[in-house]
Amino acid sequence: MPELPDVTVYVERLDAKVRGDTLEQVRILNPFLLRTALPPIAQAQGKKVVGVERLGKRVVLALEGDLFLVIHLMIAGRLRWLAAGAKPPGKIALATFEFGAGTLVLTEAGTRRRASLHLVAGRGALSAMDPGGIDVLSGDLAAFSAQLQAENHTLKRSLTNPRLFSGIGNAYSDEILHRARLSPVMLTRSMKPDETARLFEATRAVMTEWTDLLRDEAGDWPDKVTAFHPKMAVHGRYGQPCPVCGSPVQRIVHADNETNYCARCQTGGKLLADRALSRLLKASWPKHIDDIE
Repeated sequence: MPELPDVTVYVERLDAKVRGDTLEQVRILNPFLLRTALPPIAQAQGKKVVGVERLGKRVVLALEGDLFLVIHLMIAGRLRWLAAGAKPPGKIALATFEFGAGTLVLTEAGTRRRASLHLVAGRGALSAMDPGGIDVLSGDLAAFSAQLQAENHTLKRSLTNPRLFSGIGNAYSDEILHRARLSPVMLTRSMKPDETARLFEATRAVMTEWTDLLRDEAGDWPDKVTAFHPKMAVHGRYGQPCPVCGSPVQRIVHADNETNYCARCQTGGKLLADRALSRLLKASWPKHIDDIE
């Protein structure tokens, strides 16, 4: 799923291309994409773009007349920019937004249609779509700590909760926790002040560094948005060496999500129980990284 760094770069590039341009036509190619009926989507046509914004993991096109097109890419949704008149890709295209300068195409890989499009009227209606998580790049340590202490959950769950923190998902939470040298299953209310401060600094550093990196790599448009980047330390690198200590990266698999971590850097060498594999192996499940190295 595109997270804060990816969405920020989408917003920046799109703003440079369409601010002040007119949205000439919206074509909905999949009926499940559009989640609002009022105002009708046709009302967005003919309106000028007054800005492009980020709302959590959503891309927002602000139109004249106090209208807002809200695009949520979910897991497999992506945005493409085509020259004016170019044909959009086949079955994966869900919608096209035609401007004088070119066409924005919303695509989604696979068969599960999770991406969504809303058209809302008024800043209040847009604000109602905000889950409420704080922006980690503008908030301070006190606000960050308060959010962590609001509920007693694992660090992984809290960091990826959009009601607590804005724009952090599965991929960058792994990178943040590795940078902070903290276990993904540590409970938030068991954290010491120095651990909270370390997590705060790691969160800001990881999000800033990755936004800068993706911005530099994007060129005219970010065509290769992915949750698995070769420069990541642990996310998507199960079995590969940790760039800090060289131990093989470990994982916890739960439903569609996978948490990657370094046992030596983050858990004192302890291997965390995987809900599938550890239950299968039971007594044979290794307890320490030294048991498998």
